[in-house]
Amino acid sequence: MSELKRTPLFDVYKEYGGKTIDFGGWELPVQFSSIKEEHEAVRTKAGLFDVSHMGEIEVKGEDSLPYLQKMLTNDISKLKNGVAQYTAMCYENGGTVDDLLVYKIKENDYLLVINAANIDKDFQWLKDHVEENVTVNNISVHMAQLALQGPLAEKTLQKLAGDQRLNEIGFFKFQTDVMLHGKKVLVSRTGYTGEDGFEIYCDSNDAASIWHAILEAGKEDGVVPVGLGARDTLRFEANLALYGQELSPEITPIEAGIGFAVKVDKDTPFIGQDVLKKQKQEGAPRKLVGIEMIDRGIPRHGYKVFKGETEVGVVTTGTQSPTLKKNIGLALVNSEYKSLDTELTVEIRGKKVKAKIVPTPFYKRPKN
Repeated sequence: MSELKRTPLFDVYKEYGGKTIDFGGWELPVQFSSIKEEHEAVRTKAGLFDVSHMGEIEVKGEDSLPYLQKMLTNDISKLKNGVAQYTAMCYENGGTVDDLLVYKIKENDYLLVINAANIDKDFQWLKDHVEENVTVNNISVHMAQLALQGPLAEKTLQKLAGDQRLNEIGFFKFQTDVMLHGKKVLVSRTGYTGEDGFEIYCDSNDAASIWHAILEAGKEDGVVPVGLGARDTLRFEANLALYGQELSPEITPIEAGIGFAVKVDKDTPFIGQDVLKKQKQEGAPRKLVGIEMIDRGIPRHGYKVFKGETEVGVVTTGTQSPTLKKNIGLALVNSEYKSLDTELTVEIRGKKVKAKIVPTPFYKRPKN
C-alpha cells in the first residue's frame, strides 16, 4: 500500500486533538473536537480548515487565455485581474474531469485550484492539450492553503492583516501580496461552507505559523480548527458539489446542477461543448435533486433510489443535517422524477424508506 501524503500542517494536528483518516490518499483530520461542534462553530463564529491538500497549477504565456477557454467550461475572457471564477473541465463526452477555481493574477497569468485526488490526472490532462506559448506548472507541493470560514472570519483575520483592509476583498475577489502575520500571502474570498470567509494561499513553510496565529487571534471569539467531517456537512447543506460524489467522469456539470458555470455559447469552442450544449437546450437525462426523508433513516452515498419498484437514481451525499436536524440527501435521479414534492424511496439496508424531493440549497446564510 502506498504511503499517505501529508500536508505541511500534519504535525500541528496532534496539538489540537486532530483525528486523521485516509482521504483520497491524504492523511487528513476528520475532526478535532466533534463534527457537530465544529459545524456549529463555522455557522455561528468561525472555523479554520487545512486545505493544503488541494492542488495549484499555474498557467502562463501569451496564449493562456485561448488555451483555458478551450479547456474550461466557463467564460475565462470575462475575468479581470484579482477576480476568481468557478468552472469545470470536461471530457469530450461531457463527463467531468474536475471542478475548479481559476484566479486571474494578471494578463497571461492564471492560477488553477483543483481537487486533491485529481492533481496528477488534471495536470496530465492539461499537459496533453497544451499549446505553443503556454506553460503549465504544478506548484502544489510548494503551496499551502488555509480556509477561515464563518461570520467572524473577517474580524479574526483582520487582526493579523495590519493596515490592509480585508473588507475591500469582495466575494470571488482576491489580493496578492497581503502581509499576514508578517508573511506574504494571497487572500481570496470564495468559500465552500455557505458562510463568508477567506482562503489563505501561502508558502508551505509558512503554513504552521499562520495557522497558530489565526487560532490565537480568534481564541476569545471561539474560533476553532475544523476537520473534513464538518467541511462535508457544511458544503452539503449549502448544496456545493463534491468531486467524486456529485461530479465524476460519468456525471456532467449540467446533471450536477452547475450549469451556471458552463457557457455553451462563448466564442472559443471547448472540450465537451457539443454534449453540454445539447443537455442545456434539451434537458439532461438526469438531475441532481435534494431529498428529505419522510420515514426514519439516513440516506448515504451510493444508496439506490426508487419510484415504486423502478430504480430511478442514486444518493450522492446524505447525512443528518447538523443545522436543520433533518435526514437529507442529494440524489442523482432520472429527469422525469425531478419535480418538487415527488415521493421516492431510498433503499437503506435492504428496506425501502420513504423520501420526498425538496428545494436546495438546504441552508442559506442569513442576510446581515
